[in-house]
Amino acid sequence: MAEPPGAQAQTNQAYLDGFLAHLRHERALRANTVESYARDVQRLFELSGEHALSQIAPSQARRFVALLHARGLDGRTLARMLSAWRGFFRYLARDHAFTRNPFQGMRAPKAPRILPKSLSPDEAARLAELSGDDDMALRDRAMVELFYSSGLRLSELTGLRLADLDLQEGTVRVTGKGNKARVVPVGRFAQQALRKWLDRRAALAPPEQAALFVGHSGRPVSPRTVQRRLQRWAARQGLSQHVHPHMLRHSFASHLLQSSGDLRAVQEMLGHASISSTQVYTHLDFQYLAKVYDAAHPRAKKKT
Repeated sequence: MAEPPGAQAQTNQAYLDGFLAHLRHERALRANTVESYARDVQRLFELSGEHALSQIAPSQARRFVALLHARGLDGRTLARMLSAWRGFFRYLARDHAFTRNPFQGMRAPKAPRILPKSLSPDEAARLAELSGDDDMALRDRAMVELFYSSGLRLSELTGLRLADLDLQEGTVRVTGKGNKARVVPVGRFAQQALRKWLDRRAALAPPEQAALFVGHSGRPVSPRTVQRRLQRWAARQGLSQHVHPHMLRHSFASHLLQSSGDLRAVQEMLGHASISSTQVYTHLDFQYLAKVYDAAHPRAKKKT
């Protein structure tokens, strides 16, 4: 007997609700990561239509990927979607007795390597030298210094609590992806900026407020506010490129790798689960060295 129209959509939504609850409560993923999984699984529902998910064959799964690729989705996006779909079907096998995962072992088309953009050491220093001694200027300087000093993600910085910071030891405890914690060093300039901010924070935040960075109201600063403030300061400091929080993280990693060459240490400080995620900065390092070579080596200089 055929299911009534819309029955499969209701079943799919129930599966999705359970999967998202699994991601939130069992895997302790952040809200924005859970939302990304939800969007990717919704795309799978659109592709499968009224067909039961348990009946999707590997050949159909390959067609789904080919169709999205033909619509212009790049290899990086498709790889993320495939990862989400594989995780979804692992959940369905565990909790709903699904017997196969049609996306297991499937690879996305190769994507061209896109190197992250970073500031030069001089540009990073200029950004950190933002002027002003009002409350928000002191807060913003502390945030910029901490981004660049410790290589934090935006969500990690806005999630910091006062108790996470240990200026006596010069460290900060960070909760990263997958709710994994790590302790990273805080540089001298960042420590100085944080001390000045903490003096002002005491007058803004109520005693029960745990967040390290707050606004005028005493409430935790939002990720969007950090992005807007950083863009504003970058323009004031004469930086022509679009500066965002992740660029400071890239700058931290690239500059640290250039000076130390210690890929494993950079991996640990960034909180990368795999060293392959950190190895992209070796390419940035090579680009930097290549520019120096082209500018300085007698055999590399163009004849005029």
